[in-house]
Amino acid sequence: MGAASLSANAGSLISSAEYLDYQLPEKIQKMCTERDNCPEIEVKYLKSNHSWIDNTVNARIDNLVVNSKPTESAPIKTKSSQEDVTAAINDFATSQFQDMPEEVSWAYSLMVTPDYLGHVNNFELFEINSYVFTGGAHGMPYSEYLTFDLTTKKQVTLDDMLIKGKKPRFEALAHDAYKAWVKTVADDVSSYEKSWPFMLSDNVTLTETGINIRYQHYSIGPYAYGMPVLSIPYSQLDKVIKPHFIPK
Repeated sequence: MGAASLSANAGSLISSAEYLDYQLPEKIQKMCTERDNCPEIEVKYLKSNHSWIDNTVNARIDNLVVNSKPTESAPIKTKSSQEDVTAAINDFATSQFQDMPEEVSWAYSLMVTPDYLGHVNNFELFEINSYVFTGGAHGMPYSEYLTFDLTTKKQVTLDDMLIKGKKPRFEALAHDAYKAWVKTVADDVSSYEKSWPFMLSDNVTLTETGINIRYQHYSIGPYAYGMPVLSIPYSQLDKVIKPHFIPK
């Protein structure tokens, strides 16, 4: 398969995305071609001029492919081999024909791709988006942010951004942002929160104006509300996050 372009450069980073070189097993190809419902498999990997960033992003992509139930942006503890990835996709494709009747015409979908979001100061910002469909009323999208410090050559987490002892204050600001968001989708905040209580996610990214917190489907609202993003402006984050995370 060929290469697909990502957003180009910011600072010294230049990036693109390459498709995983994968072919459906011959038996599955024959079966789905006859039925005209081959599984849709689209997995892309990051390829930039910073291999240490590529290694972390692509390990996370492999992890999302191998594990059918994505988690919040937890560190990679075990690295999936290319054989693990291929086996997981083969199992995914094969399960379509094990799980559904012959007369069904729709197909399973598995898509994972990295997106470059730009940079703030010396921090390069990425998002990994995935989508899994195995039948039912809808598929399940998933999204997570990844932040990298070009100075230390390390991935940055929310805890790294916060001044020591300031997490409760950050959580309070996030709760306020949650309440403001709830007012856009419901009439009564307290009633809504009983059904969909606030929780702090560590799935965060820097923007030009503040910190965004991304939530997955069903985390703080029903599927129809999508993947909400709560925003906390830098004006509220003085002495909450470390100064070098605020745009100069």
